Amino acid sequence: MINVAICDDEEGFLYLGERLIRSYMKNNGYQCCVDLYSSGTAFLGAQKESFSYDIIFLDINMSGIDGIETAKRIRRVDSKVFIVFLTAFASYSLEGYKVDAVRYLLKDSNTLEKSMEECLDTVLQKMDYAENKEIFNFLEGEISLALDEIIYIESNLHKLFFHLNKREMAYSMYEKLDVIEKKLQSFQFCRIHKSYLVNMKYVSDIGRYFAKLKHNDMGIDTISISQSRYAAVKEQFIFYQGDI
Repeated sequence: MINVAICDDEEGFLYLGERLIRSYMKNNGYQCCVDLYSSGTAFLGAQKESFSYDIIFLDINMSGIDGIETAKRIRRVDSKVFIVFLTAFASYSLEGYKVDAVRYLLKDSNTLEKSMEECLDTVLQKMDYAENKEIFNFLEGEISLALDEIIYIESNLHKLFFHLNKREMAYSMYEKLDVIEKKLQSFQFCRIHKSYLVNMKYVSDIGRYFAKLKHNDMGIDTISISQSRYAAVKEQFIFYQGDI
């Protein structure tokens, strides 16, 4: 799952940008989530403790907190996310270098679609992105699931419950968590408790015997870390933060 944010105070462009991005992702076989924000203030206010996007499109000329200032604040906590500036003018290159913007897109209706495609080609090549999927036999049916969608897996009453990003329901199956842990061992999942297997992508904080999991609907789940696993979980969290 590729997570994208568009931040622009022009409503028409917000929806145009969303349409172009979704069309590109669909045509190229990627799953994506696109969130829309009407100002830099709204975007920064929604993020709270951390940013959970792979690509952020920022309009430079927004009222209030403009795109440049929004990008500077993003870079204070996230050096890896890809920032793309949207502008009607091509005169901000120096500011873009300061925040390591990957591309500028001119708001030209005649060239925007092609420019968006070229931009996303470049970004995805830099990401070296591959959609990792597995087929699971849930009680709700056989489902091909992008592993990036899984926030955590919970074992309860002889069932496993898959808690997913951007989905209200949790899929369930009769299986042992040990089996699923082994199946996902080559991906960024961590067994933090006998009852919980978490996707490190969604871990925003590790405390003494608890983990905070933040996902894109702005929800935060707090789940237990067993005392015997705490040191190893904290170490894996630190390593993962250093890798991304």
